[in-house]
Amino acid sequence: PLLFWPGVVGEFMKYLPMTVLICLIASLAMALVFLPVLGGVSGGRRHHEDASEGRFMRGYRQVLAALLQRPGLTLLGTLMVIVVIYAAYGRFNHGVEFFPSVEPESAQVQVRARGDLSVWERDAIVREVESRLQNMPEVKALYARSMVTTSSQMAPDVIGVLQFQFTDWYTRRTATDILEDFRERTADIAGIELEFRKQEGGPAEGKPIELQVSSMDSTQLDGYVDSIENRMRELGGFVDIEDDRSLPGIEWRLNVDREAAARFGTDVLSIGSAVRLVTNGLVLATYRPEDVRDEVDIAVRVPNNWRELDHLERQTLNTPRGQVPLSEFVDLEPGDKTGSIVRVDGQRTITIKSDIAPGRRMDELLRTLQAEMPEPPEGVSVRFAGENEDQQQAANFLTSAFLVAVGLMLLILVTQFNSLYQTLLILSAIVLSTAGVLLGLLFSGQSFGVVMVGMGIIALAGIVVNNNIILIDTFNQMKREGKAAYEAALETGCLRFRPVLLTAITTILGLTPMVLGVNVNLLEPSLGLGAPSTQWWTQLSSAIAGGLAFATLLTLLLTPALLVLGERTGQRVRGLVRRISQRDQ
Repeated sequence: PLLFWPGVVGEFMKYLPMTVLICLIASLAMALVFLPVLGGVSGGRRHHEDASEGRFMRGYRQVLAALLQRPGLTLLGTLMVIVVIYAAYGRFNHGVEFFPSVEPESAQVQVRARGDLSVWERDAIVREVESRLQNMPEVKALYARSMVTTSSQMAPDVIGVLQFQFTDWYTRRTATDILEDFRERTADIAGIELEFRKQEGGPAEGKPIELQVSSMDSTQLDGYVDSIENRMRELGGFVDIEDDRSLPGIEWRLNVDREAAARFGTDVLSIGSAVRLVTNGLVLATYRPEDVRDEVDIAVRVPNNWRELDHLERQTLNTPRGQVPLSEFVDLEPGDKTGSIVRVDGQRTITIKSDIAPGRRMDELLRTLQAEMPEPPEGVSVRFAGENEDQQQAANFLTSAFLVAVGLMLLILVTQFNSLYQTLLILSAIVLSTAGVLLGLLFSGQSFGVVMVGMGIIALAGIVVNNNIILIDTFNQMKREGKAAYEAALETGCLRFRPVLLTAITTILGLTPMVLGVNVNLLEPSLGLGAPSTQWWTQLSSAIAGGLAFATLLTLLLTPALLVLGERTGQRVRGLVRRISQRDQ
């Protein structure tokens, strides 16, 4: 099911299930074809058992025998342990996040200022910020750029961008600490706002917190957006709050008196040409050089010192009555600057965006904001988008994928075992093993990553099913040989103890470097701990390792007890049915 993950997240993560599928197909061919051939070539069967292994096995047999005598109590005790684990995770968890937070290699500082600034004034401001942040040993490279126009991904008042490339992760502080140092160095620069942004990893784009506020009444909408932003600042934890409203400003509108223009024998087109001489310039022709593809405008404009409103009123226009000032039939009127208007589903929409302060969690801030946010007026609606929306969509898909995977397993297992009870027993182990996932996250100090932990639970389901299939298949074989349920379950546990345990141990040991964040560089021989490349997989590996360790205990201890419980319950039910049928006769 993971191959059909839609959207950007699915495109980003599809390589993982594809790789696992190819590896599983190759391992199946290895197990069914190559290993038997190698076994036949290598020689006969050898058996060796040392004293320590015998003592360990005897201890397991004694524990299992005691549990099999009271299977109902064993099930009850297991459920109590799982409830305690869930309660502990609910109390001591590290929050929920969409994608792992990875130490970035670069950062960006956006310089924001408002006003009618020339390109030289903008450049001077950016240079001032640049001078404060130069000569830091943790910055490998610094690139600064002044801007007149911004891209659609930036706020309209951004006048410059500074890009920082950090030194190697093991030689510096964290990016959060470095950016905090940046804030302190530039805090006393007046008249500007600075937005500090770390390099974004994974499929998420933009700021993590995003609210879309919609209404048909623009005045009511603006007031409610202001109240939300003020409340966010009061609550704390929200940094670099912005919205996509156009910047406030003044524009000059030219009102043409058509009757006066007609009296002088001119028209609006001629007046517009005269105005363009003072503003953008009057295009006379176009020219395309031989070495370029686009045409170049040939325009005529008045000198720079004439491009003022006062000169516009003194500008003359040739008419049949001679030279006439534009002020005779043109009035200048100031007004509010008109910007872009965004509509979603026919309603005007303003989007509020915010970053998260260091040490705060998005899920915690969103819960607080939802509880403390002002009540929206009638006709105003609020929708939480951004990373929260992506997280919800990913959670919905992973839940659906998990249910589809369990459904496919159900069909296969019912066909194989011809027993609904044994099939449900195997599938229940998948659900119960999620307690081990939570334990793994608690011990590793990781957040519940919706994407990575969700994929870990789905991957864990396949491993848990395999171990239980091995155990139950052996139990059924012994039952067919005429052994009682208790004896068959005991012998099954002891016989399959080694393969189940070795499978779990090898898998957990293989995941341990990722759980601990160990980074091995083979090209440039080095060994590190906590490298950014390992932070991608810590949640996934912790979920699988913790879940597999707990599921192995369930397989070796609980599954045999449930097999005995099922046989005993079945015998009692059959005996009860037999007695009822005898009474009826």
